Amino acid sequence: MALPGNEHLNWVSGYSKRTTGRVGDTYVVHYHLKKLIDEEWIDRAVGIQFLQEAGLDDFHFQITFPEDFDLPDEMLVDRIANTQGYVIFVHGWTGNALIWEDLPGMLTLTNRQLVAISVDHNGFGESLFSDTTPELETCNPPACMTTLEKWVDMMKFRRQVGEPRVKVISFVGHSMGGATLFYSNPMLWRYGEMTRLSLAPALLLEDETHRLFYTTLGLGIGILQYLPALQILERFIKPEMLNTLVAGATDHVKQLHSAQYGNTPRGVTGATFMAMGRLSNYEIARDFSLMRVMLGHRDPLVGLTAMMDLLGKLEFPAANIHVVPGTHYMFSVGRETPMNAYLHAQNRELVIEDILELHEQAVKMQRKGKWVG
Repeated sequence: MALPGNEHLNWVSGYSKRTTGRVGDTYVVHYHLKKLIDEEWIDRAVGIQFLQEAGLDDFHFQITFPEDFDLPDEMLVDRIANTQGYVIFVHGWTGNALIWEDLPGMLTLTNRQLVAISVDHNGFGESLFSDTTPELETCNPPACMTTLEKWVDMMKFRRQVGEPRVKVISFVGHSMGGATLFYSNPMLWRYGEMTRLSLAPALLLEDETHRLFYTTLGLGIGILQYLPALQILERFIKPEMLNTLVAGATDHVKQLHSAQYGNTPRGVTGATFMAMGRLSNYEIARDFSLMRVMLGHRDPLVGLTAMMDLLGKLEFPAANIHVVPGTHYMFSVGRETPMNAYLHAQNRELVIEDILELHEQAVKMQRKGKWVG
């Protein structure tokens, strides 16, 4: 039973499984929303409405936390609740919650007042769409951000009424997940409550070359499910796409993407690529005080010049932009060459520094309050 004031997170006890983390002295707890609904940890009507509005059959996520001993189940709710904030990791196309590798564990060991949450989303991993060929409006970055914000509210990660402690919700997104973070609704968040770190965001509003590439690729992948005779083309599409996507990443990440591509309905993969290529939504709130962007200098999937032009058009603060040496997976320490490993390892440390700096800035804002006049 949770301590008084932590009852809103009683659902933490309804986990699917517990494991040790990739990083020493960390633990991982897995959750499936359908299981939480069926076992009445989450209000059935609220949970089912969330899944229906998102077009999902289920929503899977995993929580990583640091601890020096194997925490008993009866202490789990309080351990997850008694924290200063939650860092939510949002993967990109054909990825899943596992692509972050050691980052969640390293982060929580660096600041033990934080808990990391890695999600499967947008029809990938174990968060599957109900429709194997979803509408583009249900799988584009704005729709994904709406789903994540509703999920955060439903799970009650935010500071609850009467709760004395400061709570910060930090989003870290990569690629499509990074583009998703641009569409957060500032009207839904309290002062200093939410931060965002966007890594190699595939936000292609000003990049016609890449927009055409993703639209064409998405169309080609989507057609494969209807014309089996053309599936021989996939022998050429898949290797080229994945090799470009995961260049510079670890072998583990490369294997994850390959397996995820194979396990995802072609209609979902195709629709997701097309949704990125055809996105024309410029309704982005220019509230970037607690947001940073990191770009790789040799990222073939996100055009550096076009992305910088877009950030300028959005009046994104120059001080909040980092251009680092690396590929699209600039934070995954692949050993293709010694130089790649050397640079990406430094980038991974920079990612952790950015998350922690944004978190501390948000904590100070909450404690100080907003000055008026």
